[in-house]
Amino acid sequence: MAGEASWVSHYFDEIVRENVDFDSYSDIIEEGNKEFPSISMDLILPDDLLERILSYLPLASIFRAQAVCKKWHEIVNSERFVSHTLSQKPWYFMFTSSDEPIGYAYDPILRKWYGIDLPCIETSNWFIASSYGLVCFMDNDSRSQLYVCNPITKKFRRLVDPTGMRFSDYSSLAISVDRISYAYNVSIVKSKQVPGDFFQWDISIHVYDSETMVWVTSKTEVLSGWRGGDESVICGGILYFLIYSTGGTRDSRHGLITYNLSNRSSSHNLLIRSFIPVPCSLTCGRLMNLRDRLVMVGGIGKPDRPDIIKGIGIWVLKGKEWEEISKMPHKFLQGFGELDDVFASSGTEELIYIQSYGAPLLLVFDMNQKQWKWSQKCPVTKRFPLQLFTGFCFEPRLEIAP
Repeated sequence: MAGEASWVSHYFDEIVRENVDFDSYSDIIEEGNKEFPSISMDLILPDDLLERILSYLPLASIFRAQAVCKKWHEIVNSERFVSHTLSQKPWYFMFTSSDEPIGYAYDPILRKWYGIDLPCIETSNWFIASSYGLVCFMDNDSRSQLYVCNPITKKFRRLVDPTGMRFSDYSSLAISVDRISYAYNVSIVKSKQVPGDFFQWDISIHVYDSETMVWVTSKTEVLSGWRGGDESVICGGILYFLIYSTGGTRDSRHGLITYNLSNRSSSHNLLIRSFIPVPCSLTCGRLMNLRDRLVMVGGIGKPDRPDIIKGIGIWVLKGKEWEEISKMPHKFLQGFGELDDVFASSGTEELIYIQSYGAPLLLVFDMNQKQWKWSQKCPVTKRFPLQLFTGFCFEPRLEIAP
């Protein structure tokens, strides 16, 4: 598999450094003096049972297993095994350079970091969105280079140029993958100021269908007093994106807009009529799809200074109301040091990752267990004061290709 050695070999290095626990030194001597008959597991277990056992391994262990022998290599690389590999917990890729797209991916099952080379992406400031094993990249300059890839297998596809989409001041990217057919939609929400009027903003929604391989501009509208930004997600066939106040005396600087991608006949409805207020005054908001539930992680602003962060909350949208799931305990907030009013956060399935831009620290929240936990320390150090860190969450899957 292309690019495999960069992180699989790193895993081997970690295995060598691991210690095996024995009750005492005498146990080590006794274990070393014992002679065991050499019995091949292939003679004991039928192929289908061996395949099933291997499918329960964490992804990194599966790559290790394929190096055991020729038969295991054939099993691990067979189409049947790949299609039956159990779902893995989502990983988090942390960029460690402000310029080059290099970094490490965190595996929450084994609590290890792996060096992964991402295909297609040229710099870490590209737009990134992920869904069910696929990751979409869009360049930050022309915003016309779009790729969809599997970061584990390195298989990728460049999407046709989104012709007809003029330059915008703000853009947000989202992708949604059908878990049965593996077909996917990519959406771009563009926001451009009306010339000479900071209060008026053109909003346009552009959608790509992997089955037709065609871009469609499905909605355009002018918003008054609100602009789009860089935050959007597709959840249950609905496109959600945050809008930002351009001034005035509003209580909140953020709002949520919804657009039904599966019902284009509703395109004549005004976007602003779908407006949903955020649960409190936010310094920033991060949207994510967790098992077809819209989840928002937001920085909670101070009552007298809404641009100053005092905490971080997690909410789930139910209808048009937000339900609070958890607030970050103060000890974890302090653990970030000086946390800016904006931060990186993404998640899928049951895990949410939160990262400060100013340090390679990663906090994990488990939605099922309602538990906060630091990841293992990322194997990188901050080299200079203005060095920034960011990242994204993705599902490591072997069976899906763009």
